[in-house]
Amino acid sequence: MRAILAIDQGTTNSKAVLVSEKGEIVGRGSAPVGISYPKPGWVEQDPRRLYASVCEAVDACLKAGPDVVIEAVAISNQRESVTAWDADTGEALGPVVSWQCRRTAPDCEALIAEGHLDRVQALTGLPLDPMFPGSKFRWLLDRIPAGRSVRLGTIDSWLVHCLTGGRRHACDASNAARSQLFDLREQRWSEELGEIFGVDIALLPEVLDSSADFGRTLGLPGVPDGTPIMAAIGDSHAALFGHGAFKPGDGKVTFGTGSSVMTTLARFIPPRNGVTTTIAWRIGGRPTFAFEGNILVCAASLPWMADILGLADVAALVELAASAEPGGPGFVPAFVGLGAPYWNSDARALFSQINFNTTRAQMARSVTDSIAFQVHDVIAAMRTQSGGALGALYVDGGPSQNRFLMQCVANLIDHPVIQCEAPEASALGAAYLAGLSLGLWSDLDVAELPRNTQTIEPQPVDRAVLLDTWNDALARSTSRETTAKGE
Repeated sequence: MRAILAIDQGTTNSKAVLVSEKGEIVGRGSAPVGISYPKPGWVEQDPRRLYASVCEAVDACLKAGPDVVIEAVAISNQRESVTAWDADTGEALGPVVSWQCRRTAPDCEALIAEGHLDRVQALTGLPLDPMFPGSKFRWLLDRIPAGRSVRLGTIDSWLVHCLTGGRRHACDASNAARSQLFDLREQRWSEELGEIFGVDIALLPEVLDSSADFGRTLGLPGVPDGTPIMAAIGDSHAALFGHGAFKPGDGKVTFGTGSSVMTTLARFIPPRNGVTTTIAWRIGGRPTFAFEGNILVCAASLPWMADILGLADVAALVELAASAEPGGPGFVPAFVGLGAPYWNSDARALFSQINFNTTRAQMARSVTDSIAFQVHDVIAAMRTQSGGALGALYVDGGPSQNRFLMQCVANLIDHPVIQCEAPEASALGAAYLAGLSLGLWSDLDVAELPRNTQTIEPQPVDRAVLLDTWNDALARSTSRETTAKGE
């Protein structure tokens, strides 16, 4: 059997899957990455441990799967996390500064005060927020000793470096588009942006299509040296592609540590209303654009609340939440501020409208419902911005497999969501792109590959009352009047 080995490097775990020529997953493996919080608001990882987790996941996948001939390797990766390494030795020159990290919030505030916000948004489609890499690259550079031969990169470029034995320094256009140093219209690194952030763009990787030749493997355990790496793409973009969300208005919500809501666009539309504009993928030199809303904390709040309530695990928390009627207290999971569509680094996590009659089940429900409320606000902002109808909306990631959580999302946005049987949408999307590079299938074939799905229709709820409670909690969290964009 011929197969593509797809690596999905995430915030919490690295995963590897084997995808057959029929587009079916025939083997899986995963390994934890590890994450540290050296100071309040700081989030980082060890780049060496990150790559080691990839090797462990690949090993587990190959042992669990059938005997296959690996035709190619594909990469999907956590985005907006960046690192630096020595171009000559491959030595890590700093941590992986996570997409969740807020350490450069003062730097972003200074850039806004200097009047750079509008120009950065116009060129990149992204706001000046510490989630995005521009200021993080500068933070890394400020801590590297003089005289080192430096390479800077997003996680796909770090993996390409490791997988090719240091022979390639390349990333794909979707990851470049999230770097805050890439001009979306010109499709190139921007000298102007480099000057704004104080980053020499010569240190950045070559930008390739998402479906392209990224080099040959060298030293990846279990994989023959010389195996081509034929795709790289950010994980949220890969999921959108994996779902076949190719029509304007089609979208997906990836649920994980945080969440990414994306909808495909027919053309480039400048960002407003708290959502960003990005490159969904680039094939044959032609970019497909998308709206995106990044939710900083999604499922990460669930184990936290389970522990506080003394529950065995997240499954027990969700079961307890499902026993409560909607409409209890409000909860805002602003542990590291708020992302889209609010972009408030100063917001703080809190419960609101608690009284002596509040039950444990209602507290649990307020935490699980916060996932749906945040998705609602991003979707509302996108609807206002695009002026078009929302098309097919797919959901993926671990929490997407829970019917109760996804029913809450469908109810609140008043739109069906399409639940996919396989949660590895990002890995599948990367594998499909590699298959295009190899000629295993055409664009049309990708759209027709099997996808086991189940549609969850919305049920009637008193959305106005629920949103009043949520907006009150948001206002308290941000210490200012906050309303859902587009309502």
